[in-house]
Amino acid sequence: MISTVAATIQISIAPVFLLAGIAGILNVLVGRMARVVDRARKLEQLHPVSTGAEHERHVWELRLIDRRLAIINTSIWLCVASGIAICLVVALLFGAEIVHLDIGVIVAAAFVMSMLLLTAGLVAFLFEVRLSVRAIRVREELLERERDPR
Repeated sequence: MISTVAATIQISIAPVFLLAGIAGILNVLVGRMARVVDRARKLEQLHPVSTGAEHERHVWELRLIDRRLAIINTSIWLCVASGIAICLVVALLFGAEIVHLDIGVIVAAAFVMSMLLLTAGLVAFLFEVRLSVRAIRVREELLERERDPR
């Protein structure tokens, strides 16, 4: 029995490392979300006292932030679901070894599902990064106009 558990632990090392990687990705995503929320709070303070073009820019950026938050939330959800699927893989590996079940197809399906969820989470993260670059470009354009008011 001890040798069986030891062998199962060896097999489950790769999924556990993957789980650590997912935790790192989640850390990045939560950090980005916190920064976006901080920016939203700042804009919400400026919004009522702004007028004209500045007010329109605040409204535009608040809408962009709302989209970014939704995408980050989706990305976090997908990555957490991926982590849960990896935990399921490890649990199935141990359960199958202890009870002597032949559930290799189920374990493989859970692993593939985890990879698909992780991929979708990373794609959502890519979209969020692209949206954040749009906000930076708008600010650069405004600065250029202020330097050269033609």
